[in-house]
Amino acid sequence: MKKKAQAAIATIAVSISLLATLAMDGCNGQTALPESAVSDQDVTDAYIYLMGRLLVLRQERLDFEKEGFQWNKIIYRDPGGVAWANPNLDVVYSEAWVAVDPNTCVQLEIPKIKGRYYTWHMLNGWGETTLNINPRTFPKKPDGKYAICLKGSPGNAPADALRVDVPSKTSRVLARVELGKDSKEAIRLQHEFKLAPLGEIKVDSFPKEPLFANTALPGAEAFEDTSVVLASEPDINEGMEPLRAKVKAVEAYAKSGPEARQKVDGIIKTKSIPEFMSSAKNLGLSQNGWTRPKQVGNYGSDYVVRSVVNLIGIWANNGNEATYFGSVGNDGSKTYIQTFPKDALPKSKAKYFWSVIVVDSKEFKVIENPLRRYLLNSHSPLKFNPDGSLTLVFAPSKPANKPESNWLPTKPSEDYNLTFRFYGPTPDVTDGTYFPPPLQAQ
Repeated sequence: MKKKAQAAIATIAVSISLLATLAMDGCNGQTALPESAVSDQDVTDAYIYLMGRLLVLRQERLDFEKEGFQWNKIIYRDPGGVAWANPNLDVVYSEAWVAVDPNTCVQLEIPKIKGRYYTWHMLNGWGETTLNINPRTFPKKPDGKYAICLKGSPGNAPADALRVDVPSKTSRVLARVELGKDSKEAIRLQHEFKLAPLGEIKVDSFPKEPLFANTALPGAEAFEDTSVVLASEPDINEGMEPLRAKVKAVEAYAKSGPEARQKVDGIIKTKSIPEFMSSAKNLGLSQNGWTRPKQVGNYGSDYVVRSVVNLIGIWANNGNEATYFGSVGNDGSKTYIQTFPKDALPKSKAKYFWSVIVVDSKEFKVIENPLRRYLLNSHSPLKFNPDGSLTLVFAPSKPANKPESNWLPTKPSEDYNLTFRFYGPTPDVTDGTYFPPPLQAQ
């Protein structure tokens, strides 16, 4: 995809030149543009790139308008108390939107945590991971006081805090503390994370784009305010300028008149959205019916994967923290089993913990069930087979010959997706050698 974007630079430049130089039509006040000003592929490339930012802006608006977020204040979630796509229910979350400015930093305090996984995870406005603070990334200072400051600015970090720079004025935070077997202790530790600005911070307002559902993605209206959207958050990845130029070219073309807008809208609905949604089924390496994304958390030039992940699992961390596998479009009416051999149990593939979760295939939210059981993981009271292997069951009702402890309920009327997570993955998981065992329909 990167080569395709680079190869199109000349075409984009010509398009932009046309948009800038064509004379205004004196009769209707609209720019007369040829139909070839932007191609169908230009529209699709621009749309998929732009969705990466629009999906984050959607969540930002929901956070502040529906969830009661305030800048630089932590929201301590109850276990399972998050409403966004593909949540990790093995951990208790703390969430925040952090704002800094060139002169003012924010102080963070992390408690001492021993014997359980945790991280302070920050992302920018495109869903790129910009910071993790934990024993793996800061082995000499895994806890205590930190000053989060804007990169390249003087800031005002106090002497007793370690300065840590972030590239954006605003960032999204997910602090995760593993629930483990003692959830009360996890909750206590969660509330020991503290955040406070070191002065009055000037916060720029973010573009409040219209809200939309995953089942009704925006058409040409996605390009109504793209100049403001792009200016609101730089893309920290190299090589994105050709894509940003395409976005601006499509915006100008769509605004040139009703026929152009209608054409762009038609391309988006018949080509761009189908291509975007189909990309969710081809995110990377696939084996045994499971797909492992090529990139997650930090995406480099792969803006397609970034946008898809922001749709189906926003706020994903990078591969150094976790490896994700997905199985999509499973029939909720069927019974599937998955068996791990004795010498390759899931716990042997994760230093910290593993889990598998069921979510619906449209909004990617957990599916309600009578057991109120939404995942199986390292701490589930699973029963092993006589030979030491482990069989997990995904079904609308429990098979008579399988233990209830190993059963994750599905809904007969809904297709669903599975997400398998390995936290602290072993090398064969991170390098793509290992894949979970296949699902076998019964």
